[in-house]
Amino acid sequence: MSQSDRKPQDPFVSHIVEIAWQQFPGHFGGALSKALVRPETCGSRRVDFRISCYQPMAYVQEHVHQVQEQVYHVLEGEGLLTLDDRRVVMRKNDFAFVPPGVRHSFTNEGTTTLVFLVVTTPVEDAEVPI
Repeated sequence: MSQSDRKPQDPFVSHIVEIAWQQFPGHFGGALSKALVRPETCGSRRVDFRISCYQPMAYVQEHVHQVQEQVYHVLEGEGLLTLDDRRVVMRKNDFAFVPPGVRHSFTNEGTTTLVFLVVTTPVEDAEVPI
């Protein structure tokens, strides 16, 4: 069943190639993501699940979520995650939990492509750029 044939809340199995790469607001320098599970892709009401691919020097600007929680899981490459005033190098198989109210950003400071999964819940939140 293709993405366009799905009704909201239908269970589904899909392939990553069916979803287009996007550069979401606040993402720069080749910070691309595929929104795999979101309201517009499958009718999800609580989960935003993405795979992201950042070229060297690409990043998401520092921001804070008011209610959203996020999980980052690195599949390939390495990047620098900021959590308030803390800077952490993230490499393959590292994962991080970011609760609401934590100022954060993620930058590919490595020399190869950074590929990671992001799970966010709930789907919508008012972000406050820093």
